[in-house]
Amino acid sequence: MFQSTIKTETLKEIVDITATLVAETKFNISKEGIELRTVDLAHVAMIDLNISSAAFISFKSKGVELGVNLDKLKDVLRLAKSGDEIQMKHDEEKNKLVVRVANITRRMALVDTAGMSDPKVPSLDLPAKVTLKTSDLARGIQAAVGVSDHVAFIARTDGFDIVAEGDTDTVSLNLEKEKLEDLICKEKVRSMFPIEYLARIVKEVKSEHVTLTLGSDFPVKLEFDIAHGNGHVVYLLAPRIENA
Repeated sequence: MFQSTIKTETLKEIVDITATLVAETKFNISKEGIELRTVDLAHVAMIDLNISSAAFISFKSKGVELGVNLDKLKDVLRLAKSGDEIQMKHDEEKNKLVVRVANITRRMALVDTAGMSDPKVPSLDLPAKVTLKTSDLARGIQAAVGVSDHVAFIARTDGFDIVAEGDTDTVSLNLEKEKLEDLICKEKVRSMFPIEYLARIVKEVKSEHVTLTLGSDFPVKLEFDIAHGNGHVVYLLAPRIENA
């Protein structure tokens, strides 16, 4: 059993963040809230999203797994206005997700979850953690677009850099420690990541700050809060190994 009411803006945030990687996902719904964990088809990135029942106007569940087509939810969201309340209910008899906004009701077929695994989040003991303004991260990524397909994140004991090096041009964004919200780094680390993924991810981050945890040639863990602090998102993005 599952039924809920949620603000349009909150549901849109969940859907847009997840759709940066996949078109379909499995919602693991408990009485405490919703969890989803999925990997993109290229196995380059993973998302681990948790949202508490407190993010909903009303929420009831006895525990269920629902395979959801995100494009169908986006279609419903396009019909909603800012501030609208969206009702969702699992029709167990017909195994459909019933979504209602204003006087419009859509009954959407669910996706078979048999082939959807629950990937494990790898245990990573990474030496550097940087918390910065999302706007600074977005500016650094945007500056790198068109210069290279990859961007380097460099954590220093006294700051953080975003660097892209192309065949002819280079671009960098340099943030000294006092410009960061937080910095934990005992030694310099550097890893490279695909700009295509980072640009899509950062575009959907509505949180004012984002935290990056990284090492040298290790995946980056990018995390932030959603739904006014009632949810949390962790992205893991695989590195490009330099000089491999």
